[in-house]
Amino acid sequence: MQRRFLVGLIGANIGKSLSPALHEDAFAAAGAQGYYHLMDLQVLQGRATLESLLVAVRTAGFAGVNVTHPVKEAVLPLLDEVSPEAREIGAVNTVVIGRDGRTAGHNTDRTGFRRAFEEVLGGKAAARQQVLLLGAGGAGRAVACALMDLGVQVLHVFDTDAARAQTFAADLQGRFGADRIRAAADLAGAAWQAAGIVNATPIGMLGYPGMAIAPELIDTRHWVADVVYTPLETQLIATARRKGCRVMTGGGMCVHQAAEAFRLFTGLEPDVARMHRLFNEACARRDAKLAAAG
Repeated sequence: MQRRFLVGLIGANIGKSLSPALHEDAFAAAGAQGYYHLMDLQVLQGRATLESLLVAVRTAGFAGVNVTHPVKEAVLPLLDEVSPEAREIGAVNTVVIGRDGRTAGHNTDRTGFRRAFEEVLGGKAAARQQVLLLGAGGAGRAVACALMDLGVQVLHVFDTDAARAQTFAADLQGRFGADRIRAAADLAGAAWQAAGIVNATPIGMLGYPGMAIAPELIDTRHWVADVVYTPLETQLIATARRKGCRVMTGGGMCVHQAAEAFRLFTGLEPDVARMHRLFNEACARRDAKLAAAG
């Protein structure tokens, strides 16, 4: 008998997400039947909350849901249990729902970013280097931990909310050492010291135009990575590419975190190479439509 799964995504501004295509094709490739449902908090504003949606998906028999901006941190106290890795990061992006209705939070962004970085830029690009991280939110926490895994010597964390960056740095210093994490008050100075720059803010995403760093602070010697994949070629990536920088789009992280979430939801092994191909094809079609419309 073919196994059936109901999963989904809770977040804001997710209408263009490629997660449904990735997961539903992965179900088919694994010989299962599945549906991936989008629950956009912007669309549902005033009619549903994160808490009420979690109740609804448990009642409906979902195997789990992904959660994204802006609720990766807000979801933690609503769960029955949280994995040690997600607890360390302080954010959840994957909620598995047991047959008894118990919810378990996980974070696959850390693994997703690390695997994508190793594939695209190579682990040596980060090892024993200084790196500038833009954004001290849930995605930033996962990326910071992944960069620590990759052996970054010093991570400079910048956020437009300076107090948030300070809290972020102090928290991670307790886990990785006071000499390895610094809150960056001077963005230009941190960029000058860094070998690479990572955008972990939503800036550059459809609906959040622009860049989280001034173009003049990006130098040819930098490698530049973005976690945003809608569009795949963000203004940051396009600017860095024009300057001759090595770049990593948010695509690889999206695929690898989705593959790990799929394993958690189903216990099945996804075809990651097939997920990459589907993602690239879907991105090309979606971004062509966005370009034509805009």
